Amino acid sequence: MNLKDTVAIVTGAGKGLGRSYALALAGAGAAVVVNDVDDAAAERVVKEIAAQGGRAVAETGAVGTTAVAEALVTRAVQEFGRLDVLVTNAGILRDRVLWKMSDEDFDAVIGVHLKGTFTCVRAAVQRMREQGDGGRIIVVGSPAGQRGNFGQTNYSAAKAAIVGMVRTWAMECAKAGITVNAVVPVAATEMTRTIPAFAPHIEAWEERGEPFPAWLRAAEGFGTTEDVAALPVFLASPAAAKVTGQAIGIGGDKLSLWSHPQEVAVAYREGGWDADAIAATWAAGVGREPQTYGIPAPQAPEAP
Repeated sequence: MNLKDTVAIVTGAGKGLGRSYALALAGAGAAVVVNDVDDAAAERVVKEIAAQGGRAVAETGAVGTTAVAEALVTRAVQEFGRLDVLVTNAGILRDRVLWKMSDEDFDAVIGVHLKGTFTCVRAAVQRMREQGDGGRIIVVGSPAGQRGNFGQTNYSAAKAAIVGMVRTWAMECAKAGITVNAVVPVAATEMTRTIPAFAPHIEAWEERGEPFPAWLRAAEGFGTTEDVAALPVFLASPAAAKVTGQAIGIGGDKLSLWSHPQEVAVAYREGGWDADAIAATWAAGVGREPQTYGIPAPQAPEAP
């Protein structure tokens, strides 16, 4: 993939997934605005990119406000002359079960993930429309947003809404030649370290250099942040010019396409439905095969 003459912004790029996205885009030739709330972390990534012969600048700021979003776009244009790609990766966690989640826990996660995605995409699309030659919007979702996850009301809600916005934005931006897609990554990060099933494998990899088991990389699609970095590069490239409105999963050895919500069972009753009629037909009708929910716990295969 050759992204020479392409300019990208990556939010939350000081470490983890964002860092890998920024390095991969720069490695393919893109100039990158590295955003993070931690100035030192953003500068370290800029230096990594420069050491590999790439071009990058750091722009510090906590996403969520219009001011920060517009500052990111302005910096890209001032430094590199244009904006072609936006990757909205910045995020935080405030995990609590529903009855223990505070307003502050909820608002903080919604503010960074959901409003941060909205404000940054709005600013980027405004600039791309002015330029008149298309662009690439790549937002970051999560399996929690696709399936739900215990203790993550705020995070699941934000990530589900982000993918919902993708479907709307893909329609709204099509005439301008701007594609909009969601990446749904699974990788070893500070966030996934909190998941008990993943934690021992992350520890073994980080502290002893042990590779992730083949079953974990394949069946669960779980690996390093570098494993997921190729997808934003593809979506930013000419090869993905006709890919839009999609939620695409990646992690470990696995690449997947997530389905969109749609009706899976339908029944009709002349004159409409009352509660008794629904109850009488539910189990044998539309409720015969209820949809599953929640992220299944990873399970190693049983020894032969």
